[in-house]
Amino acid sequence: MLIVMHHTASEEQIRAVEQAVAALGLKAQPIPGGERTAIGVLGNRGYVDDTTIRDLPGVLEIIHVSKPYKMVSRDFHPMATVVKVGSAALGDGGPPVVMAGPCSIESEEQMMAAAHLVKAAGAQVLRGGAFKPRTGPHSFQGLGVEGLKILHAAGREVELPVVTEVMRIEQLEVACRYADMLQIGARNMQNFDLLKEVGRLRCPILLKRGMSATIEEFLAAAEYIVAEGNDQVVLCERGIRTFETATRNTLDLSVVPLVKALSHLPIIVDPSHATGRRPLVPIMARAALAAGAHGLMIEVHPSPDKALCDGAQSLDGQGFALLMKELRFLQDCFAKLNDPAFETQV
Repeated sequence: MLIVMHHTASEEQIRAVEQAVAALGLKAQPIPGGERTAIGVLGNRGYVDDTTIRDLPGVLEIIHVSKPYKMVSRDFHPMATVVKVGSAALGDGGPPVVMAGPCSIESEEQMMAAAHLVKAAGAQVLRGGAFKPRTGPHSFQGLGVEGLKILHAAGREVELPVVTEVMRIEQLEVACRYADMLQIGARNMQNFDLLKEVGRLRCPILLKRGMSATIEEFLAAAEYIVAEGNDQVVLCERGIRTFETATRNTLDLSVVPLVKALSHLPIIVDPSHATGRRPLVPIMARAALAAGAHGLMIEVHPSPDKALCDGAQSLDGQGFALLMKELRFLQDCFAKLNDPAFETQV
């Protein structure tokens, strides 16, 4: 439930509404706005009888929100959230942010080389996997803490913030020490204990959509994080599992404009994991920006053919540099399309 207050409502009237909500055994979450304050009601498992609240002084309107996600919803939070990772800002109003680097950190030499490649091409965030959730137990599982140290050093070397995946609660403390942003991978999207713990951190979180998750389940997973106090969450579409086997997953680009309408959280796209095929990555990266994504996550490796993990979907330095040039050209085109002067010419 969302309680919208009159723009003239006093602090005393707002507190009275909060007390009325508490008397129902629910939690009141004030949401200050530019013109008026709204109060979100959390903790209800069904319809809330609003008769004790509706006629209180200062109450303008009561909206019943049936979605399982409330705090990430535009209903509760109409203004778009901007998430900052180092000097990069993901959200409405800014240029798309590109996160790039190898799927897995293999060695200091490999990670440093990748860092210099993505920096030179213009990426704003360096990615690298230290803890790798693999389908088979005999596949390379990452370098662990040693990999985190290498990633941290590479990021400082090229002056880029770094993002890495965490798989367990026990990894959070050390990961926060070396990374600027933590990623919750597709396989952990509904690891609710992990989501709650990262919700108690001050670190920005990148939440990937589960392989078979609906949009409602995706946003409900983000709700677990935001409900614990951390609203610095970036959503990531990385393809879903369908009947199709020609690509690694099926990239659902329709989720980008839909999520932007439903939620205030920024959303990016990972075309590398979505397609699993190097020639398709640049094409779908361009399509993702056309759909309105706030950024991209691209796998880049100095020698993709020698990669220990996901080499077939990784770009080399030359391919990534070309993609970044194409993306900058697209951004210029979109800027012209949004220019009022262009509309009058058309």
